[in-house]
Amino acid sequence: MARSRDIMVCDASTGLKAPLPAIKDTGVNCRYGRSIRGANKMMDYAAARTKMVDNQIRTTDVTSHSVLNAFLSVPREAFVAAELKPLAYIDEDMLVCPAQNGNPPRYIMEPSPLAKLLQLAAITKDDVVLEIGCGAGYAAALLSLLSGSVVATESDEALVTKATEKLSELGYDNVAVVSAKLEGGYAAEAPYDVIFVNGAIEEMPEALLSQLREGGRLVAVVGYGNAARARLYVKNGGITSYTEYFNAAIKPLPGFRKAAEFVF
Repeated sequence: MARSRDIMVCDASTGLKAPLPAIKDTGVNCRYGRSIRGANKMMDYAAARTKMVDNQIRTTDVTSHSVLNAFLSVPREAFVAAELKPLAYIDEDMLVCPAQNGNPPRYIMEPSPLAKLLQLAAITKDDVVLEIGCGAGYAAALLSLLSGSVVATESDEALVTKATEKLSELGYDNVAVVSAKLEGGYAAEAPYDVIFVNGAIEEMPEALLSQLREGGRLVAVVGYGNAARARLYVKNGGITSYTEYFNAAIKPLPGFRKAAEFVF
């Protein structure tokens, strides 16, 4: 007979910080190295959400009450496929769309770097936010609670539909998901108080910087892998400059690679 027990989260190669609440181990393994069949019926998602905040986010110098409360409020499990719901609160990126048409796979960002980036943006209820790379809509839901309103761009039409339906279903009514090339931003509603780039990019397009309001902030991770750095861009006197804050090895967004350079 299968028995319930606490299981340390995900695969042994990464090392994760906390056990999930007791779930039934049935011997069926998923791509994350976990047995999950039958787990949905036994998961206490609210408890798992609290553990995520306490063990993954607070421990990485995230102290903003508004950011912590947003992560405690938004149901991460609602934005992943049914078979991944029991794993929604592990400290890993969650796949929401496989690689296709030459574009990289799309993920919900790991909780810790996502929280640190949102804290860096210092978002208030007076801010109009542009999100670049809405994906399944999880970060847009967090931004919904932190800001006055959100315009979330997405280049994948299936994800536009999925995110729009899920955000509406959950009542995040101050978010508009729009179909657009990610590197172009969304000039129709510019300027923005905050622009949040929801994934790593290789270079920062001028198109995004031009859509910042005077005094506005843009948060992005520039570079790929362990050398990637979180940057805060600020526009003052019509000039935009940036400061680098911390390393963040997050998944890339499509559309932001540098054009190939030819050397003669």
